Amino acid sequence: MFGYACYTERFGGTLPGVKEHLDYLEDLGVTYLHLMPLLRPREGDNDGGYAVQDYRAVRPDLGTVDDLRDLATTLRSRGISLVVDLVLNHVAREHEWAVAARSGDPVHRGYFHIFPDRRLPDAYEQTLPEVFPEFAPGSFTYEPELDGWVWTTFNRWQWDLNWSNPAVLTEFVDIVLWLANLGVEVLRLDAIAFVWKRMGTNCQNQPEVHAITQVIRAVTRIVAPAVAFKAEAIVAPRDLVQYLGTGTHAGRVSDLAYHNSLMVQIWSMLATRSTALGRQALTALPPAPSTGTWITYVRCHDDIGWAIDDHDAAAVGVTGEGHRRFLADWYSGAAPGSWSDGLVFQANPVTGDRRISGTAASLAGLRERGSPAAADAALRRVFLAHAIAAAWGGVPVVWSGDELGQPNDPGWMEEEGHEADNRWAHRPRLDWTRAAQRDDMHTVAGRVFSGLARIARVRGSLPQLHASAPSQILPGTDNGVLATVRRHPSGLFVGLYNVTEQLRPFPLGWIHALGVNRPYEALGGYDLQVGADGILLLPPYGAWWVVERPDIGEPRTG
Repeated sequence: MFGYACYTERFGGTLPGVKEHLDYLEDLGVTYLHLMPLLRPREGDNDGGYAVQDYRAVRPDLGTVDDLRDLATTLRSRGISLVVDLVLNHVAREHEWAVAARSGDPVHRGYFHIFPDRRLPDAYEQTLPEVFPEFAPGSFTYEPELDGWVWTTFNRWQWDLNWSNPAVLTEFVDIVLWLANLGVEVLRLDAIAFVWKRMGTNCQNQPEVHAITQVIRAVTRIVAPAVAFKAEAIVAPRDLVQYLGTGTHAGRVSDLAYHNSLMVQIWSMLATRSTALGRQALTALPPAPSTGTWITYVRCHDDIGWAIDDHDAAAVGVTGEGHRRFLADWYSGAAPGSWSDGLVFQANPVTGDRRISGTAASLAGLRERGSPAAADAALRRVFLAHAIAAAWGGVPVVWSGDELGQPNDPGWMEEEGHEADNRWAHRPRLDWTRAAQRDDMHTVAGRVFSGLARIARVRGSLPQLHASAPSQILPGTDNGVLATVRRHPSGLFVGLYNVTEQLRPFPLGWIHALGVNRPYEALGGYDLQVGADGILLLPPYGAWWVVERPDIGEPRTG
């Protein structure tokens, strides 16, 4: 499958409007469509739709429940699976459960974490990180109507749910099945890492998280077995695989999980022109269980947090803190020699944490006005990044606008409610004038769109890229080269990626030794050939997908 993620209103205006652009998605090769939060949120600021007021209603400006059902039906008829967000950790302050709690209903008061004074909140906050330190410091909010403090991890108007109360679990099982009946095929379990609270911890990744997911999935498998769960767990690299199920939860929790670590390492390799840390970090990750797979991506709707493991950093001779600082400097354009136009998001002076916002084009240095050489290098970086994500294994997802090389939206702060959140810079409305250029190779939009569509098309033709074949890192390569190997019954796949601006060597004999006798570069469609020294030279920012030459007549050589 090949995925695409967007905000309904910024892509098609409304749910019926999305239907009018399905040809565009099919041109790109999309078979998996993630529409960002579309269930009815609170009015005004709502964290991009993640403060849900009603799980059984659609945002009025997007359409109706019938429109959602109709879109899901149409998508299915065209081979596209619909993905919808399900926010688990919290509800809007205006949700009927929170309204009932404030009115004095003891049943619904038990749906939330409410404390009569600051004693326990202060104790919890000794170990709780701040998610939005600039505009939502702390993790608790005083509510006069409750005469108490309510747990609010993200914003004061997002009330954390008390998942230790079985009634909350029952409510969400019913919501899941209601969405399944509409035709939703994948549910993105938002903020799942936060749902269980434990004193003395950061209240993330607690074991009960996986037990809760297992219960919901078990019921769903009985009633609607085709529905898949996707864990939105942006967590430390070694905590990732648990969301696909390990130990007693193997095969019983989420079917899909975001490979946040891969995204971070892609951008890290491009900034450093070295694959040393990437090879170390990606090799150190535990293997994914055979019952689940990854969502891979270059960028998503959120900022990029530099999840560099300190042990991985030390293993290659750098410090985690220093490398995180370097990446924040590089992608905000502050480091000498940086080509990036990212924006610093939520700088925390206490921890030194600085996350980064930006479209793929802006992060890669693709500018509207620049030298042809600089534009070509940036385009190569964009293509390389997506080629790595698409061949790692799982479902690669492209964020809306990145397929056209759209830059950061210069007017992001002009929309009401967006002025304090620069993540809206990388959530631009799709430029349909630009989209009309997607077949014109003389334009940036045409070059990027055709490149990503080529990746989707070739990927769909290679059974070696099925998620059942995990990617392994080939050790001992030139530091400018990332080499991945996938072993599948249909044959071997070798991914070769040059993260530098120079030609980089790779011995052809290594490919032969792995078992590829007639190496064929599938993305370009040609046989690989070398001179007498037996050394392949990967072009600057080159991405090669090497397989056994198919029986296709006479291919090109390169």
